[in-house]
Amino acid sequence: MKIGIIKEGKVPPDFRVALTPKQCRQIQEKFTGVHISVQKSPIRTYKDEEYANEGIELVDNLDHCDLIIGVKEVNLEDLIPNKSYMFFSHTFKKQSYNRVLLQEILKRKIRLIDYEVIKDKRNVRLIGFGRYAGIVGCYNGFRTFGLKHDLYELKPANQCNDRKEVEQELKKVVLPPNFRVVLTGFGRVGHGAREIMELLPIKEVTPQEYLKSSFNEPIFTHLEVEDYFDKIDGGTFIRKEFYTKPELFKQGFQKYVPISDMYIPCHYWNSNSPKILKQEDLASEDNRISVVADISCDIADPIASTLRPSKISNPIYGYNPKNGQEVEDYKKEGIIAVMAVDNLPCELPKDASEDFGNELIKHVIPAIIGDDPDQIIERASQTNLEGKLMPAFEYLNDYVAGIE
Repeated sequence: MKIGIIKEGKVPPDFRVALTPKQCRQIQEKFTGVHISVQKSPIRTYKDEEYANEGIELVDNLDHCDLIIGVKEVNLEDLIPNKSYMFFSHTFKKQSYNRVLLQEILKRKIRLIDYEVIKDKRNVRLIGFGRYAGIVGCYNGFRTFGLKHDLYELKPANQCNDRKEVEQELKKVVLPPNFRVVLTGFGRVGHGAREIMELLPIKEVTPQEYLKSSFNEPIFTHLEVEDYFDKIDGGTFIRKEFYTKPELFKQGFQKYVPISDMYIPCHYWNSNSPKILKQEDLASEDNRISVVADISCDIADPIASTLRPSKISNPIYGYNPKNGQEVEDYKKEGIIAVMAVDNLPCELPKDASEDFGNELIKHVIPAIIGDDPDQIIERASQTNLEGKLMPAFEYLNDYVAGIE
């Protein structure tokens, strides 16, 4: 099999890569008959010469490859007919802005393997950049808190050489003794955020302790869904029911608003689920939350203060809870500082790429090259080489046709 690493072409540029130079060499050494070619790129976080130093072939085009691997959506002009591609296409949820991309993939009879739907036999996602979204997002949250209250100043993550420098920066964090922060979400993102929490001078307490006890040291709590949603009829919270019938539940986060300084959302939110943090919650006189580091970044929906995504170059904006509008001065009294960068892993592209590549090598490459008893690749293939949607993705027919 001939595998090609494509030059990322999306604007603004993404510096990440699916496989690092060393990982490419490891794959060629481990799997007989596999050859990797890397398309030359002036922007990639790993330079062309780093691949060449590992004995990896550098090429101008990938016409000779069987499988072409990228990170973000591939530009239409870079799609080669009758090839297999693997990247984040952002089409399986019928995203309107990528309809033309899927149409072109079908027209050119390309097999699309989408990272977002690569799952194991239990339907659990196997690969993603979520861990580093959590790591960078949590770091950014504490950087935002320091700036908001003039307590300390951390270097932006994207100006750090790597994660080691990020961890060194965290030593500057000095928190008030009554500081309190709450996290939601236990997936890759939430566990990534916890990696940062463990490096800070802050104690974890249970949700019950957080609500009922006093502490003379910085604390945080990590909430399960039953801790911040309630059954409308007052009945017992059954987690399976919440995920299948979220409309039977109501908001339950209000009790954390008067006793929290910062909120770090790391959850996956269903559009049918109740709101989490409403404008009236943040506008109430007893609101204590001054920073929302929204790693989940669902715009203008579950969390009222997340009005828009922010950019790496300008990651913080102010939210006025009295009128629900954005303001420039996030340090002003009564204004909530919002960090809502939507491409957080790009701030540490080397570390994020290495972590992603390790997951690819562990879970995906063996299934592509050798046996795939759990049909991981088949189930993640949205299209086939005949220009048709695979059976599990036929629900996209109307989307492709432009009907919805």
